[in-house]
Amino acid sequence: MPLFEYKGKTAAGTMVSGQLKARDKVELDRMLRRKKIIVDSVNKKSSEINIKFGTGVKKVDISRFTRQFATMIGAGLPMVQCLDILSKQMESAELRKVVAQVKDAVASGSTLSEALGRHKKIFDELYVNMVDAGEIGGALDTILVRLANYREKADALIRKVRGAMVYPSVIVIVALGVTFAMLTYIVPVFAKMFEGLGAELPKPTQVVLGISHFLRGNLLYMITGLIGSIIAFRFWVKTDKGRLRFDKILLRAPMIGTLIRKSAVSRFTRTLGTLLSSGVSILDALEITAKTAGNRVISDAIRRSVVAIAEGDTITGPLRDTGVFPPMVTQMISVGEKTGGLDEMLSKIADFYDEEVDVAVSALTSIIEPVIIVFMGVVIGGILIAMYLPMFDIIGKIK
Repeated sequence: MPLFEYKGKTAAGTMVSGQLKARDKVELDRMLRRKKIIVDSVNKKSSEINIKFGTGVKKVDISRFTRQFATMIGAGLPMVQCLDILSKQMESAELRKVVAQVKDAVASGSTLSEALGRHKKIFDELYVNMVDAGEIGGALDTILVRLANYREKADALIRKVRGAMVYPSVIVIVALGVTFAMLTYIVPVFAKMFEGLGAELPKPTQVVLGISHFLRGNLLYMITGLIGSIIAFRFWVKTDKGRLRFDKILLRAPMIGTLIRKSAVSRFTRTLGTLLSSGVSILDALEITAKTAGNRVISDAIRRSVVAIAEGDTITGPLRDTGVFPPMVTQMISVGEKTGGLDEMLSKIADFYDEEVDVAVSALTSIIEPVIIVFMGVVIGGILIAMYLPMFDIIGKIK
């Protein structure tokens, strides 16, 4: 999208200037009129400079910045001063640099939402639109508090799910590592011992020796094939059909699918409720929510509801027809629509599903852990038994 530089005057006669992204000058004029800016001149920049940020800015850093920014604005400090202070005290060097650039843009006449919108890899569309709604409605301090609350709850949910998966993941890695070490280092030692027996080995022992021989002889090919499969999978998931297919598989997966669905419903309702309470229109709020759903199946369901709502339908019907959202969710949304408290109802649904995610995570980990332990016992114990079977046969013949 092209970047335009503009100069103009506010309704009070103050000279302002800044930069804004738009499809063309017509859209730019519409955006500036919305901000009540009378344009004097507009220039399209020949080249746009994009500063790329890697993993230097964590989600928790953005949440901390939002909370501190909201506190300062609520205390009555000027916006430029708030940004100046924050640009010097952020732990992340990348975020300090971005906040300093936002401060400079705001000081030169840009709105806060415009300045944040130039750094979309850090401040997503939801963030920018909420700030924009707060500026237009004159309630930026309130919106920033809501945004901080939203981000902190969303981050807590992600940490909860990831944290619960750490222990099972470690056990799986250790189990695979121990199994691999036994097959490639310990079993070959037994194989040399069995070469001098001159008798036929038991079938379990032959199977384990065959697996060990295959691993040692084809290890390089297996590693190459694994890396190639991972690369091919990543490319496949990036395609539209691949992403949709993979997300459908995730939603239908035993146990994990339930957790993903509940997490997605919690994110959908909390995001939509936060946007609506911030003054964002229902259609814009749904479009933004669709982009942050985290699952292509759910995103497509939300987008279909946008089309239906634009044609005059209520939000409840299209969401119910998708079959993605549980009946309780659509029924509570219907009540919220009828009572005029949709944003509050969505927040209640989000809180409920946050608790449901906690229960689902606990249930999943309580099932996974014993399953993995049993797997380790069966595999490692099976290998050891297979290696000692020939010795048991020898001892039996001696008697």
